[in-house]
Amino acid sequence: MKNAWIYSILIYFLISCSSDKNIEPEANDGYTPVQIELEIPQLFKDKLLDPIIPNDNPQTQEGIDLGKKLFFDTVLSSDNSISCASCHDPQKSFTDNLQFSKGVNDAIGTRNSMPLFNLAWNFDDRFAWDGKELSLERQAFEPVINHVEMNNDWKEITNQLSNHSEYPELFKKAFGDIPIDSNLVVKALAQFERTLISGNSKFDKFLRGETTLTPEEQNGFDTFMDETRGDCFHCHGSQNNPLWTDNKFHNNGLDAAFTDLGFGGVTGDSKDNGKFRTPSLRNLEFTAPYMHDGRFTTLEEVINHYSEGLKNSPTIDPLMKKIGQGGVQLSDKDKADLKAFLLTLSDSSFTNNPTFQLP
Repeated sequence: MKNAWIYSILIYFLISCSSDKNIEPEANDGYTPVQIELEIPQLFKDKLLDPIIPNDNPQTQEGIDLGKKLFFDTVLSSDNSISCASCHDPQKSFTDNLQFSKGVNDAIGTRNSMPLFNLAWNFDDRFAWDGKELSLERQAFEPVINHVEMNNDWKEITNQLSNHSEYPELFKKAFGDIPIDSNLVVKALAQFERTLISGNSKFDKFLRGETTLTPEEQNGFDTFMDETRGDCFHCHGSQNNPLWTDNKFHNNGLDAAFTDLGFGGVTGDSKDNGKFRTPSLRNLEFTAPYMHDGRFTTLEEVINHYSEGLKNSPTIDPLMKKIGQGGVQLSDKDKADLKAFLLTLSDSSFTNNPTFQLP
């Protein structure tokens, strides 16, 4: 864990980014955006490095408002049938509760829609299940042109936005008097997405001394942290990591052979085959089904997988230490209590936050 944090710190200082408090954006034809700070929970301030805000895309209220409007607008899809929010519903922690999301013309992909929150603390700056996108801004380019998602063309989109009754003025307020292009679209979307911060679950309140855990929830947490029982914390963190993920890529024993190479398909290294991003454990109550392919419909299935359903393969993660036994072999009580703890990471104030909802 210590090495992982050292690696994250090094990445943080090597990439061309800074915190939201230290940006000096370049003026654009006399236009200087008024930068605002993210609303960061104190626990995050205490436990994490400053969030990553690119130098060329500071947070502004105008940019955030524009990004939110674009996020909920079907104008980005080729037939005006879906928006970003179609697959990333705020009340479902910005996922859609489908195994595979539907695109235009009812096209179906092969990956589960990832929930969206706390994205500004992804310090390795790789996004998507397989890490193929190297920034939050770049991540937004691909769904728009993907034929099983929005199936659109950026030239057509920028033409529509430039001739729209509202968008030219909104882009001018956000970025100055420059032509609308795809770069400005994804910058606005990223600004909105960086405001999606979840940090007010029952467990957060417990850490703040505002509530207590039930005996079952406490035993579930102890099981989570116990290397001889759940042994979950290596990939998903602890009370000292409010993200509840290491944001890294692991083969967690789902398959003995791979039809989806995951991270290996991006790096081209066979040693990465079958590895996928560790999802955050926050808001699991709202984000079923689970795993990159949505194969598990309940938390019980997920827990059973790690307890007795692990499958060996050449790239199995060393952290799956009980692969030879098929898993950690939890008792029924520890399984039930582990689920009870995981549900304490649910943040309904996030899923119901009117700031993140369609106006």
